[in-house]
Amino acid sequence: MQGTADMRREPKGASQGRALRIEPERLRYRALIGTGGIGSGAFFALRGNHTLGREESRGGRFLDRRDYCKLHIIAHYVQTLLGPEFETIALGKVGDDEVGRALLAEMQDAGMDVRYAACSPGEQTLYSLCFIYPDGSGGNLTTDDSASSEVDGAFIRTAEVEFRRHAGRGIALAAPEVPLEGREALLDLGAQYDFVRAASFTTEEMRGVVDSGLLQKVNLLGVNLEEAAAGVGLTLTAEEPVAHLAEQAVERLTRANPRLLVSITAGARGSWSWDGSSLMHVPKCEAELVSSAGAGDAHLSGLIVGLAAGLSLAQAHELAALVAGLSVTSPHTINKEIGRGTLRQLAGDCGARLSEGVRDLLEE
Repeated sequence: MQGTADMRREPKGASQGRALRIEPERLRYRALIGTGGIGSGAFFALRGNHTLGREESRGGRFLDRRDYCKLHIIAHYVQTLLGPEFETIALGKVGDDEVGRALLAEMQDAGMDVRYAACSPGEQTLYSLCFIYPDGSGGNLTTDDSASSEVDGAFIRTAEVEFRRHAGRGIALAAPEVPLEGREALLDLGAQYDFVRAASFTTEEMRGVVDSGLLQKVNLLGVNLEEAAAGVGLTLTAEEPVAHLAEQAVERLTRANPRLLVSITAGARGSWSWDGSSLMHVPKCEAELVSSAGAGDAHLSGLIVGLAAGLSLAQAHELAALVAGLSVTSPHTINKEIGRGTLRQLAGDCGARLSEGVRDLLEE
């Protein structure tokens, strides 16, 4: 199936002019060094809203949507919004196949540094099949024996020279779809070279991350409400207010790491951020929903962009809500129309109340 994936590339230079208005000297950080999944996928729309049974055969159809994996999504927005003065270095692996080579070329065209994104001979590029019910809910099936599964600590440490080069001025990103060993090695290098360390984890991973102490190596955690709840043993119920659940999750997560900054997304119910002293809620931007896939990754990218641009976490949260809100207007998991102008337009259309720092970044 990978050979049939639609991997149309953005023309070289097409992202120029989309960057936020940031004077180079205002950049608090100069580089993002990140690891996570690099891959593609397909979307399959199921017939009927009832949950797919273990032995059930269900009809449906493939959708004309392009899927990307975690590192690619986050890094794309970081690079295109921060512009050429900022370096985005991707650490990951793809298969030595047509899809993998096309993905790396696409990342490079967007301005990312892919020198540490390797092609693994004999391996396939990470692939995900996303299934969607008519009511918009769904899930995905992801290969766990792809090239991404080979991203270990030794591979991550081959990029130590880049951490040294950006010591004290970088952000380390540990995203899912590569082994935890590799992500922990990246966080360790980030700590060694005084990087801000941002991470996200899957629902399945969160409890182990908290119990093992890995969370203590993270400065900024970006997760959805289900992932946050799983990490601290909370049960999501329809009866309990979402705001109270978010507050409980933050309280328990910061008990495990008192210095942790936290972002929790909850789809249509908005998002929360904890900056160490206060919990802030930002409602979702009212935009036409085409697909919510990739919105959480877009939100985390907005936080990283805002922090790199010198915003406080609360201000970066405002920007993140705009990036996530615009991401859902595209059928693809990367919305390549996101830029300064489209974010400014969305902010106006949805009446977003923005702080002066965010408004300055969106100026014409």
